[in-house]
Amino acid sequence: MLLITIWPIFALICLGFVLARSSFPSAEFWPAAERINYFLLFPALLVSSLARAPLQDPTVLRLGAAAVATILAAALALALFRRLRPMPAARFGPVLQGVVRFNTYLVLSIVAILAGTEGLERAAVILAVAVPLVNVLSIFALTEGAGGGTPRVLLRAILRNPLILACVAGFALALSGIGLPLGTGDFLRLLGQGSLPLGLLCVGAALKPMSLHRDMAALTGACLVRLLAMPLLAALAGAGFGLSGVEALVLVVFSAVPTAPTAYVLTRQLNGDGNFMAGIVTSQTLASVLTIPLVLMLLDPR
Repeated sequence: MLLITIWPIFALICLGFVLARSSFPSAEFWPAAERINYFLLFPALLVSSLARAPLQDPTVLRLGAAAVATILAAALALALFRRLRPMPAARFGPVLQGVVRFNTYLVLSIVAILAGTEGLERAAVILAVAVPLVNVLSIFALTEGAGGGTPRVLLRAILRNPLILACVAGFALALSGIGLPLGTGDFLRLLGQGSLPLGLLCVGAALKPMSLHRDMAALTGACLVRLLAMPLLAALAGAGFGLSGVEALVLVVFSAVPTAPTAYVLTRQLNGDGNFMAGIVTSQTLASVLTIPLVLMLLDPR
């Protein structure tokens, strides 16, 4: 039953891959589509979801804390592993991003199907705290705190991230009680409705199967940690923070999806191993077709 529920999500990813490899509508379309989604449609979805989120609810606050605890615990474990198996920043950066980052389009698509509007509101809360955190951790891992990891560069990266700015705006609207008056809520919701299907098509278009031809052991390890160990860690964190129902489900989904395709862009910008990062993104996305249904069947708290 779960497979029947979520298979359209993966069908959209496959369709995006086929369309891009067929150069339809054109090779230039996909970067432009990803850009308009990243800077306009997806932020609209976040603002409209966060503006309605019950931020005064203690459960929502515990959800955000559990998400932070899960990410930090995973990052600490990776740092300890690196002491046992030393690796340069160019290599460690992709490893860390492959474990702590998440594909936001896939997360919200699954949550929307399984938990509806309530799930999207909870997911937006996690995004608000997790997106800045994983970006800072990723930059530090790729630069080891030097050059590209200075406070000024980190602050600039955060302030230029449209997802972070959208989360801040949504938080402000929710806390102020203003909400989204005069039809602005409907306007943003209409914009946001196009974000998830377009985002999933772009995920498929960005897959790079040729990147799977090397580092198979490392790619397999990154898949196992991200797609199986992280959901278990999230379930334990959720139980530790007293979460149940929709909140616990959303936390598990965030940790069960593959890493973000944008991790490849950041890796290239900071001189990391781009081919390795592309392999992690591609292998995890392909493997998640099997692991996500398995994880949700075993760990769904509802």
